[in-house]
Amino acid sequence: MADLELSCKYDREQAERYLRKHQAGFARRISNWRDMQVARKALLLADEPDSVLDLPCGAGRFWPLLAEQAGRKIIAADSSADMLMVAWNAQPLDVIKRVRLLYTSAFAIDLPDNAVDSIFSMRLLHHISDRTNRLALLKEFHRVTRDSLIISLWVDGNLKSLRRKRTEATRPRRAYQNRFVMPVREIEAEFAQAGFSVQQHIDHVPFLQMWRVYVLRKSP
Repeated sequence: MADLELSCKYDREQAERYLRKHQAGFARRISNWRDMQVARKALLLADEPDSVLDLPCGAGRFWPLLAEQAGRKIIAADSSADMLMVAWNAQPLDVIKRVRLLYTSAFAIDLPDNAVDSIFSMRLLHHISDRTNRLALLKEFHRVTRDSLIISLWVDGNLKSLRRKRTEATRPRRAYQNRFVMPVREIEAEFAQAGFSVQQHIDHVPFLQMWRVYVLRKSP
């Protein structure tokens, strides 16, 4: 399972590049602004959880946003020690004082059952093509969260997914691919199978872009 987590392959130099990635150019800065807007709305829909597991936390891009609520307990987890260290050194001091680092796998989270009010998982699920692995991940999230899961992925039913499908059809088959578009019906059925119900979804740009953030609730 651990081999599926791309962040575990990041060394210090790659982690530093990842840190700069979302501020590289006007388009990425606009995309990052929208990411923050969507994430803030998702947290509001999840009733502003008092404790959040940010997994994978990457270079800490969302830490300042998560720290906007005073008193929120933030656990920042990743499968790359280098990524955790880059994030720790890059984020503001008043933010990192609020953060507990956790070096762990998303498939075997080193936390007890119902450890946090919410899990905040950005830009992981669209890397996982195998249904069995997705369900294993979602069930582990279900074990650790007490109430909600905020999770992003690529979905179909929009212009960019249609263009991607047409482009992929003309390319030679590649042995390795690390990003995947999920049919909405299929992924929502997997959410239900893992024990979650869909409260709401937020599209990055409706009908145009593939990015969607789901706010899920843990079913009784």
